[in-house]
Amino acid sequence: MNAVLQPRTGFRPMQFDDLDQVMEIEPHIYSHPWSRGNFADSLHAGYSCWVYEMEGQFIGYAVMMTVLDEAHVLNVSIAADYQGRGMGRAFLSYLIDMARRHGAQTMFLEVRPSNLAARGLYDSMGFNEFSVRKNYYPAKDGREDAILMGLAL
Repeated sequence: MNAVLQPRTGFRPMQFDDLDQVMEIEPHIYSHPWSRGNFADSLHAGYSCWVYEMEGQFIGYAVMMTVLDEAHVLNVSIAADYQGRGMGRAFLSYLIDMARRHGAQTMFLEVRPSNLAARGLYDSMGFNEFSVRKNYYPAKDGREDAILMGLAL
Protein backbone atom coordinates (compact mmCIF):
# COMPACT_ATOMS: atom_id res chain seq x y z
CA MET A 1 0.00 0.00 0.00
CA ASN A 2 1.32 3.39 -1.01
CA ALA A 3 0.05 6.22 1.15
CA VAL A 4 0.86 9.73 0.05
CA LEU A 5 0.01 12.33 2.64
CA GLN A 6 -1.95 15.25 1.23
CA PRO A 7 -2.14 18.62 2.90
CA ARG A 8 -5.41 19.20 4.76
CA THR A 9 -7.15 21.98 2.93
CA GLY A 10 -10.54 23.39 3.50
CA PHE A 11 -13.02 26.17 3.13
CA ARG A 12 -15.29 27.19 5.96
CA PRO A 13 -17.65 30.04 6.75
CA MET A 14 -15.92 33.15 8.08
CA GLN A 15 -16.66 34.12 11.68
CA PHE A 16 -16.17 37.44 13.46
CA ASP A 17 -13.28 35.78 15.34
CA ASP A 18 -11.46 35.44 11.98
CA LEU A 19 -11.25 39.19 11.40
CA ASP A 20 -7.89 39.55 13.18
CA GLN A 21 -6.36 37.05 10.75
CA VAL A 22 -8.09 38.67 7.77
CA MET A 23 -6.62 42.02 8.80
CA GLU A 24 -3.14 40.47 9.06
CA ILE A 25 -3.36 39.67 5.32
CA GLU A 26 -5.50 42.42 3.75
CA PRO A 27 -3.15 45.43 4.13
CA HIS A 28 -0.18 43.43 2.83
CA ILE A 29 -1.77 42.48 -0.49
CA TYR A 30 -3.75 45.61 -1.43
CA SER A 31 -2.69 49.22 -1.88
CA HIS A 32 -6.15 50.29 -0.66
CA PRO A 33 -7.33 47.48 1.63
CA TRP A 34 -10.79 46.90 3.00
CA SER A 35 -11.21 47.93 6.61
CA ARG A 36 -12.13 45.61 9.44
CA GLY A 37 -15.50 47.35 9.37
CA ASN A 38 -16.03 46.40 5.71
CA PHE A 39 -15.63 42.73 6.61
CA ALA A 40 -17.75 43.03 9.76
CA ASP A 41 -20.48 44.75 7.73
CA SER A 42 -20.38 41.91 5.19
CA LEU A 43 -20.81 39.35 7.95
CA HIS A 44 -23.65 41.36 9.52
CA ALA A 45 -25.37 41.68 6.12
CA GLY A 46 -25.35 37.91 5.70
CA TYR A 47 -23.05 37.85 2.70
CA SER A 48 -21.37 34.56 1.86
CA CYS A 49 -18.02 35.01 3.64
CA TRP A 50 -15.42 32.24 3.53
CA VAL A 51 -12.02 31.34 4.92
CA TYR A 52 -9.44 29.15 3.18
CA GLU A 53 -7.13 27.12 5.44
CA MET A 54 -4.30 24.69 4.76
CA GLU A 55 -2.70 22.56 7.44
CA GLY A 56 -4.26 24.81 10.08
CA GLN A 57 -2.80 27.93 8.44
CA PHE A 58 -5.15 30.76 7.48
CA ILE A 59 -4.26 31.49 3.84
CA GLY A 60 -7.20 33.35 2.35
CA TYR A 61 -10.72 34.66 2.54
CA ALA A 62 -13.56 35.70 0.26
CA VAL A 63 -16.79 37.68 0.35
CA MET A 64 -19.58 36.99 -2.12
CA MET A 65 -23.02 38.54 -2.34
CA THR A 66 -25.90 36.70 -3.99
CA VAL A 67 -29.05 38.45 -5.14
CA LEU A 68 -31.75 36.52 -6.98
CA ASP A 69 -29.90 34.66 -9.75
CA GLU A 70 -26.64 36.63 -9.57
CA ALA A 71 -23.51 36.19 -7.48
CA HIS A 72 -21.06 39.05 -7.06
CA VAL A 73 -17.55 38.35 -5.76
CA LEU A 74 -16.66 41.37 -3.66
CA ASN A 75 -13.30 40.17 -2.34
CA VAL A 76 -11.24 37.04 -2.92
CA SER A 77 -7.77 37.09 -1.42
CA ILE A 78 -4.83 34.77 -0.89
CA ALA A 79 -1.97 35.67 1.48
CA ALA A 80 1.12 36.88 -0.38
CA ASP A 81 3.23 33.85 0.63
CA TYR A 82 0.69 31.50 -0.98
CA GLN A 83 0.00 33.37 -4.21
CA GLY A 84 1.01 31.80 -7.53
CA ARG A 85 0.37 28.23 -6.35
CA GLY A 86 -3.14 27.68 -7.72
CA MET A 87 -4.88 28.50 -4.47
CA GLY A 88 -6.72 31.49 -5.90
CA ARG A 89 -8.02 29.24 -8.67
CA ALA A 90 -9.15 26.65 -6.12
CA PHE A 91 -10.89 29.29 -4.02
CA LEU A 92 -12.64 30.85 -7.01
CA SER A 93 -13.73 27.38 -8.17
CA TYR A 94 -15.23 26.81 -4.74
CA LEU A 95 -17.10 30.13 -4.92
CA ILE A 96 -18.42 29.26 -8.38
CA ASP A 97 -19.69 25.93 -7.04
CA MET A 98 -21.33 27.65 -4.06
CA ALA A 99 -23.00 30.20 -6.32
CA ARG A 100 -24.37 27.44 -8.55
CA ARG A 101 -25.70 25.56 -5.53
CA HIS A 102 -27.57 28.69 -4.48
CA GLY A 103 -29.18 29.07 -7.90
CA ALA A 104 -27.02 31.81 -9.37
CA GLN A 105 -26.99 31.94 -13.16
CA THR A 106 -24.22 34.53 -13.50
CA MET A 107 -21.21 35.53 -11.41
CA PHE A 108 -19.74 39.03 -11.57
CA LEU A 109 -16.61 40.66 -10.19
CA GLU A 110 -14.55 43.79 -10.66
CA VAL A 111 -10.81 43.82 -11.17
CA ARG A 112 -8.25 46.58 -11.54
CA PRO A 113 -6.77 46.78 -15.06
CA SER A 114 -3.34 46.87 -13.35
CA ASN A 115 -3.93 43.52 -11.58
CA LEU A 116 -2.60 41.34 -14.38
CA ALA A 117 -2.35 38.16 -12.31
CA ALA A 118 -6.02 38.32 -11.28
CA ARG A 119 -7.13 39.23 -14.79
CA GLY A 120 -5.23 36.24 -16.15
CA LEU A 121 -6.87 33.95 -13.61
CA TYR A 122 -10.36 35.24 -14.38
CA ASP A 123 -9.78 34.98 -18.14
CA SER A 124 -8.52 31.41 -17.79
CA MET A 125 -11.63 30.45 -15.80
CA GLY A 126 -13.98 31.72 -18.48
CA PHE A 127 -14.89 35.18 -17.19
CA ASN A 128 -15.61 37.73 -19.91
CA GLU A 129 -15.29 41.51 -19.82
CA PHE A 130 -18.70 43.20 -19.73
CA SER A 131 -17.81 46.85 -19.21
CA VAL A 132 -15.51 49.30 -17.53
CA ARG A 133 -16.48 51.22 -14.41
CA LYS A 134 -14.67 54.53 -14.67
CA ASN A 135 -12.75 55.77 -11.61
CA TYR A 136 -14.04 52.90 -9.48
CA TYR A 137 -11.01 52.17 -7.29
CA PRO A 138 -8.90 54.55 -5.20
CA ALA A 139 -5.33 54.67 -6.46
CA LYS A 140 -2.07 56.33 -5.46
CA ASP A 141 -2.59 59.12 -7.98
CA GLY A 142 -6.35 59.54 -8.00
CA ARG A 143 -8.66 56.77 -9.19
CA GLU A 144 -8.37 53.60 -11.29
CA ASP A 145 -11.03 52.05 -13.49
CA ALA A 146 -12.51 48.63 -12.79
CA ILE A 147 -13.13 45.99 -15.40
CA LEU A 148 -16.49 44.32 -14.77
CA MET A 149 -16.26 40.65 -15.65
CA GLY A 150 -18.92 37.98 -15.70
CA LEU A 151 -19.24 34.23 -15.97
CA ALA A 152 -22.35 32.35 -17.06
CA LEU A 153 -22.94 29.57 -14.53
